[in-house]
Amino acid sequence: MKKILVQGKVEGIILKSKTQINFLGTVNKKTGTISDKNHELFEKSINDSVLVFPSGVGSSVGAYTIYSIKSNNSAPLAMICQKADLTVATGCALANIPLVIVSDEEFSSIQNGQKISLDTESENPISIIQ
Repeated sequence: MKKILVQGKVEGIILKSKTQINFLGTVNKKTGTISDKNHELFEKSINDSVLVFPSGVGSSVGAYTIYSIKSNNSAPLAMICQKADLTVATGCALANIPLVIVSDEEFSSIQNGQKISLDTESENPISIIQ
């Protein structure tokens, strides 16, 4: 089951993390690069990706970090999460970044590097292209 929190239509390559993301402390606002040495996506850029991760974690200031990343043209095209959290939902709404919540089974089936089409107005919002 998919839940649409922020509408949108994009195509892009999946960048997937199996660990939560603290946008305030993990992502460089200017470059969109993961700066936390302890995060599995360390030194990877979220820019122009479809970012897939379990959920956000941390303070509500993370929402403004998501907005800053978008303002600096360093944001993901869309985000897909297992669990809705206020920080990510607010940040995506402010920045107009599509956000879809998926089941655990759907989350497990999404693979890093896959090209997908995400269209929140479609009957099947997430489609694998490659």
